[in-house]
Amino acid sequence: MRPVVIGSGLAGLTAALDIAAERDCVLVTAGDLTDGTASKWAQGGIAAALSEEDSPAHHARDTWRAGAEYGDPTAIARITAAAPEVVASLAALGVVFDRRPSGAYDLALEGGHGHHRIAHAGDRTGEAITLAVARHVADHPRIEVHPHDKATRLHLRDGHICGVTIEGACGSVLLETDSVVLATGGLGALYPHTTNPLGAVGSGIALAARVGARIDDLHLVQFHPTALDVGADPAPLLTEALRGAGALLRSDGKRFVDELQPRDVVAAAVWDQLERGRQVHLDATQIPEVESRFPAVTALLASHGLSLHQPLPIRPAAHYAMGGVTVDESARSTVPGLYAVGEVGRTGLHGANRLASNSLLEAVVTGRAAGRSIRSGERSQGIDLPAADPAQMTAHGTAAMDRAEVRSILGKTCGVLRDRDGLSSAVARLAAAVDQDDAYVAWLLARSALAHPMSVGAHRRTDEPALQEATS
Repeated sequence: MRPVVIGSGLAGLTAALDIAAERDCVLVTAGDLTDGTASKWAQGGIAAALSEEDSPAHHARDTWRAGAEYGDPTAIARITAAAPEVVASLAALGVVFDRRPSGAYDLALEGGHGHHRIAHAGDRTGEAITLAVARHVADHPRIEVHPHDKATRLHLRDGHICGVTIEGACGSVLLETDSVVLATGGLGALYPHTTNPLGAVGSGIALAARVGARIDDLHLVQFHPTALDVGADPAPLLTEALRGAGALLRSDGKRFVDELQPRDVVAAAVWDQLERGRQVHLDATQIPEVESRFPAVTALLASHGLSLHQPLPIRPAAHYAMGGVTVDESARSTVPGLYAVGEVGRTGLHGANRLASNSLLEAVVTGRAAGRSIRSGERSQGIDLPAADPAQMTAHGTAAMDRAEVRSILGKTCGVLRDRDGLSSAVARLAAAVDQDDAYVAWLLARSALAHPMSVGAHRRTDEPALQEATS
């Protein structure tokens, strides 16, 4: 039986290409190849220790610290160690990274990094990488692409993956398979303010959770501090690289935070200023040759009647899910035959707050890992971890709830700051509609946030016991 990859972002493309080195496979994508994928939208770049003064150990240390020392040190070391080779392999596939006259990579600096280590292709790195890999997938004789199809259900036989139902123009079709790779992206579009494609509603989480895969850390959602606040949905992203190049954050005209701290710290600081009724802007006017250095941002701003030569209104927006389907170093979930790669998986790399530009790296590393595992026959085994929470599988609620209401509930209760009363209300309201996948994933997220009373990284509980004791 042919393995099935669901999703055509960088992680899914990489998995399909790796599988196809030895086996035929199927790639299912909701649009055309690469449409609506977050990896294609990534502006900054891919993190790797490529300079003489840097090392994978330094990269690992920064990843650990940015993640609030909540990540998996083994996973962090493994993935950061692979980073230099990943960049080299992408260059070999045709990605044209920016270089200095010497031929060395032109490495950028971003928040949370102790060294310049961001390899980039202008400010459209995600697009450059994703399209380069997609060209190889589209031309590969062993990869059958099913465009405009959506995976709606996974099937088990004796606890093992045995098929996946896809729906599209030709109706509903069951693809028999013993290996499914989820590469469905994140869940940020479940929030009213997001930088994610609007299809990023946790569909892979829903598929996996409904067949009993273990899901962890859904409460850890990173909010990007500098989404352009112009009322667009999704909110346009002002890349981290702008702050790395010297852009400043100002509240009512005054600088109020170190812009190069990890995203959770900066997002919380911006949120605090907005809650105080102040106007917050990103000021890149002092960056030399700013428009030539950031042509994609320049074009984006022009479409909204703005430019990099003026302060830009910003707000935090849901950006990246650190939690997801729990996987091992081979991208295997707890369900035999089910893999998760990229943002839908939880590897332990990001801890409680993703370090900037680690997502494209993780997409490639996990996509390759799933491919190798499937080719080697490991698909017959799931990873040995405690069972999933039974409530996630037995949840049942038939009420209708439109997407706007789901987004409103999460935005009001599970945003940058959370508390018990708001989270309890969210759980109760969403429980009535958990037969819907979007409400189901939002319910799982709210339950996870409610179950974690202590703040860590991007999860900030205003009612945590230690904080209450300190202020009483």
